[in-house]
Amino acid sequence: MRSVPTLRALHPALVLLVDDNSHGIVARRNVLEELGYTVISATSGTDALKLVEEHHFELVITDYLMPAMDGVALIAELRHRGFKNPIILLSGVLADLGLTKKTTGADLLVQKSANEIEHLVRGVKRLLTPPKKPASAQGTAARKRRRAAGD
Repeated sequence: MRSVPTLRALHPALVLLVDDNSHGIVARRNVLEELGYTVISATSGTDALKLVEEHHFELVITDYLMPAMDGVALIAELRHRGFKNPIILLSGVLADLGLTKKTTGADLLVQKSANEIEHLVRGVKRLLTPPKKPASAQGTAARKRRRAAGD
């Protein structure tokens, strides 16, 4: 029987969640915290930029439609300031506006829908899990260690 991969956090990453809708923050925060992530939230792009100066976030999740500074403007400013960690952009109008990873600077775009939480959780896990070395590389490294040890 094949095991099902867990969606629980491998380590308690610090996540910044940005949304002007308090209901959206509460719903997403609950899911992410239940999975083991530590979540700090902001209700505007300006607040998010202040928090990024104060904390080392491993991931930023931002809504697109927000007053004053939308999610794409926030991502552009984060990247301009040297933020290199992954960013997820959430929107109900991705397809309508033709938003892409390339045009937004986001590492992942998630369409708000009935399946949003499932896509968000899988995306968070993927972006926060370091890539595995190929099996052949792992075997080669182990053989080299054994040879070096004289086995």
